[in-house]
Amino acid sequence: MALLLSGSPKTSYVIAWLGSFYIFYLCYAGKIKNLPADRPIMEQLFRPIFILHIVFAGYMACTSIFYFINALGYEYTTYLGKTLATEELFDNIAKCQRYYVLGHAALLHGIYSAMRYPIQKKYVSTVKSMSILLFTLSIITLPLSKFLVNIDAVIQLGVQMGNLSFLTATVAFAFAINEKRRSMIIATGLLYVTNFANTLTTGFKEPVILSVLLFGLILLPVYGKKIIPLFGVALVALFLVLPTFIGRYRNVSGSGESSIVARDKALDALFKNSNLEEDIRSDNWSFLTIRISEISMFVQYVETTPSKVPYYKLDIIKQALYSIIPRAIWAGKPDTEAMVMNRPYQAGIIDRNAIVSAKPAFIVDCYLSAGYFGIVAGLFFYGFIAQFISIKAEELFGGYFMGTVVMFTGLFQIFLRGNCFEFMFNSVFWSFISVFIIFNFFKARALLYRIN
Repeated sequence: MALLLSGSPKTSYVIAWLGSFYIFYLCYAGKIKNLPADRPIMEQLFRPIFILHIVFAGYMACTSIFYFINALGYEYTTYLGKTLATEELFDNIAKCQRYYVLGHAALLHGIYSAMRYPIQKKYVSTVKSMSILLFTLSIITLPLSKFLVNIDAVIQLGVQMGNLSFLTATVAFAFAINEKRRSMIIATGLLYVTNFANTLTTGFKEPVILSVLLFGLILLPVYGKKIIPLFGVALVALFLVLPTFIGRYRNVSGSGESSIVARDKALDALFKNSNLEEDIRSDNWSFLTIRISEISMFVQYVETTPSKVPYYKLDIIKQALYSIIPRAIWAGKPDTEAMVMNRPYQAGIIDRNAIVSAKPAFIVDCYLSAGYFGIVAGLFFYGFIAQFISIKAEELFGGYFMGTVVMFTGLFQIFLRGNCFEFMFNSVFWSFISVFIIFNFFKARALLYRIN
């Protein structure tokens, strides 16, 4: 319908945007395929059909509304007196939104195609206390991550161990609360707070929001819907304050201060700011219109490809395969960041002399490779591979909690947000290798035994 009404760009955009909400409805009403029935819904939120689908598709396809409203000449609900975009720009905005809803549909069909429940588990866990196991795993993987990231040959494994340590610390705290183990609540709580404080020194909003979101989702099956208002308020507060805090943090850290000093100064400047409300309002609108959605960059790619820059066909996929090979094995391996940045340079999105990173989103790389067909194929395989890995993890680690909540969510966090082909291929491949390394470690420690 959006394509048929492409002659009216604003109408076409709205229909395509609402189309993603219609897809969510079809999915969760079970109109296309029944949702997994082996567990209550509250106890399977970390499966791809839920958290990955909602976060990835919501971020990709639904956040563009703020950019569209801004183009219409509004700031929040205030009309600024004139439309800020030309009809040509509205046409490209609508075109990108049609690509988004197409990609959303392809993603869901990819998940459906690999979704097979109930799972025939191959191993069963022998663990008596999940909080103790996860706390121990977090304590082991944290220093291991710090060690491995300094070795070129295994740097990606080090990154995955860091992600797993972050997730296991979060889950351990939630399980300790559920198990009512006072000593473990204190130990895991301190670890969680430490990790949360460290996320404030990354200079990015996503790790902070993810830390709170995952903690809330883990506690949801235990305490039910009564905790939704609490974590809902916490997430809204983070969305309101983080853009301003991160801006202050980057300004301070850019002056040469250490990350810890920059964090403390940014917090101090934030809460002692007499114009805090005005700054938050301004920073958040900029965040909503430019940062939370990547449609502004997508529009620029659509303007230049294929009219000025031809489709890349298999070139980006080849580069993504190159990125998997460790530099210790291939000394002449091209620089991954340089390969990625060649695309925004060729499209004229940024100047070659600019010191910024502007990696294309996953759906953009799909489009740049082969237009409509690239989006359908790329997003279908995105959903299919994510669902396949989740099922494999549940088979190997004795079920949902260790398989999907811990291993899949901990090692494959990149699926929630996505990235360009090169970074996606590299991260997913080495995360998959990490799954089997940890699996064999668990078997050797008799934490798993085979049942069939």
